[in-house]
Amino acid sequence: MNDLSLRQDVMDELQFDPSIDAANIGVAVTNGVVTLSGHVGSYAEKSAAESAVKRVRGVRAIAEEIEVRYAGRKMHADDEIASRALDIIEWDTALPDGLIDVKVQRGWVTLSGEVPWHFQRLAAENAVKKLGGVTGVSNLLSIRPSSMIADIKGRIEGALRRNAEVEADRIRVDIIEGRVALEGAVHAWSERSAAERAVWSVPGVIAVENHLTIG
Repeated sequence: MNDLSLRQDVMDELQFDPSIDAANIGVAVTNGVVTLSGHVGSYAEKSAAESAVKRVRGVRAIAEEIEVRYAGRKMHADDEIASRALDIIEWDTALPDGLIDVKVQRGWVTLSGEVPWHFQRLAAENAVKKLGGVTGVSNLLSIRPSSMIADIKGRIEGALRRNAEVEADRIRVDIIEGRVALEGAVHAWSERSAAERAVWSVPGVIAVENHLTIG
């Protein structure tokens, strides 16, 4: 696929997603690398735009330069955002109590602390990014498994083989003390993401470096 066709597909996907107002989003493509520019009305919409681009076949990488611009009536003070973030984290039954710290500066939310599972790390970020006034999220939560298991590499390779979205033979898994590196090539961004999700589902994984290339 050439860059012109890929750009059109990306624009079509952005316009297709009802959660995105694509009118103020610019799209440029060079050698399969998509650059998004312009502005949107919330951080959640910015995140949705990036996710939409990842769904498009042929996208090799994304440079995201979208600005979040809130209307005056939707602006919120940092202390109000922090209070709401703490509340929504406390109300989420998937998240552990008292392990997540929140800092807000000029609308930018920083999450820190330790949680047992990667899905909890994602759940915390997904919860706060939908709050009004949020301009960005830095997820610094680290993973501390409640227990370690034997043969983590074997379990990861098994999880990759079972995943219908992943061609496991093209992926090499290296692991040192719970830190996993994925090497090799995949056919699409969706396969790259599926491989990473499969790794994170294995107990004992504390970090993932996804070096898989698309092509």
